[in-house]
Amino acid sequence: MNIGIIGGGIAGLTAAFDLLTAGHQVTVYEAKPQTGGLASGFRDEKWEWTLDKFYHHIFASDKAIIGLANEIGIGDDIFFPRPTTSVMYNGRIIPFDSPMRWITFPGFNLIDVARFGFVSAYLRFRKPWKKLEQHTADDWLRRAYGDKIYEMVWRPLIIGKFGEHYRKVNMAWMWARLHVRTPKLGYFKGGFQAFSDRLAAVVRQQGGIVRLETAVSHINQTDDGVTIATADGDVTHNKLLVTTSPHQFARLAPALPKSYLAGLMALQHMSAVVMVLAMKRPLLPNKADNGTYWLNIPADSPDKSKNQIPFLALVEHTNYIDRAHYGGDHIIYCGDYVTPAHPYMQMRDSELKEKFIAALTAINPDFSPDWIRKSWLFREEYAQPVPKLNHSRTIPALQSPLNKIYFASMSQVYPWDRGTNFAVELGRQAAIKMMKR
Repeated sequence: MNIGIIGGGIAGLTAAFDLLTAGHQVTVYEAKPQTGGLASGFRDEKWEWTLDKFYHHIFASDKAIIGLANEIGIGDDIFFPRPTTSVMYNGRIIPFDSPMRWITFPGFNLIDVARFGFVSAYLRFRKPWKKLEQHTADDWLRRAYGDKIYEMVWRPLIIGKFGEHYRKVNMAWMWARLHVRTPKLGYFKGGFQAFSDRLAAVVRQQGGIVRLETAVSHINQTDDGVTIATADGDVTHNKLLVTTSPHQFARLAPALPKSYLAGLMALQHMSAVVMVLAMKRPLLPNKADNGTYWLNIPADSPDKSKNQIPFLALVEHTNYIDRAHYGGDHIIYCGDYVTPAHPYMQMRDSELKEKFIAALTAINPDFSPDWIRKSWLFREEYAQPVPKLNHSRTIPALQSPLNKIYFASMSQVYPWDRGTNFAVELGRQAAIKMMKR
């Protein structure tokens, strides 16, 4: 078959790799000037490695992406440091990423430690999840952990992730977050862009075509196949895989049945905003454990403007990856998830950077803006699906009602959270589906 794939992210490139391996012809259409999607990166002139625009890592349990990396010859480029994850408590940064650190956490007494450990272990080792999607995470976690632990640990994280939707998110999503996590976090030499570039190169070596800066404006299925419209003209393929957001898919293919289009548009999502700073000095404590990599920021209100710190997480990437790869810079991410209509998505770059930078003294009172050598701001409209109650009943099938058109998006990796490992799994599932008559 001659197959088209819209989207040069990890799912699209993985599907292309498998389809080409099976002997099919494949053309990938990517609107941006580089592959990788949400896992794409950028490089400053001082740096040896690219840096992810949106912070990334994998877990030791992520077999799909590790397996694919081995297949394309870069399995040895994955390494697994053991960074520190911390929380802010009463204005202090407290490590909170192991049973021993739970025991010594100043906000817990012995009963809290026992309850936190027992419920967390239950979620970590429980396998069936379908019943959990019948409960909201807000309700289930409050009942299981109790008001004190829920208000202190879990509610701020869910608010930070889902904002005004935090009471609607189902518990199966939270179970999946806890079920696959490992203390060691994996990273690619050269960053995730290096992985994406290698995958795209192998696709080309197999005879595939990867067309960058080629946006698709319309999709139409005919008796002859599927015709797509690009700025260079129309192209027809036997089958088509679309790896965009559900809303974009609906806009590209208005001939889909109305009920199916309504289902796509009903799927809600969060957008992402990330400010990256290259700094002359570290921001987070740099102790014997090499300092905090990931700092969860407390959020008391879904209205981010009412919180002391106006973003969800602060990530000091160079407390995880050696700063020698970034010209000696200390790399900081200030990241947040917001609704697509949130002011952060329309605010001028300079205004948003000023707002985020002003909050850094609440994390480190010694911080001064002159520590910053350079800054970047990245936004992505479709970054995190919102899985509501019984979400498994609403996610689209891989094959659309127009039977030559297939669809693969983050919404379909449920109950797992969006991530590169599950993008690989989804791409491989889509390829298998497309090869079945």
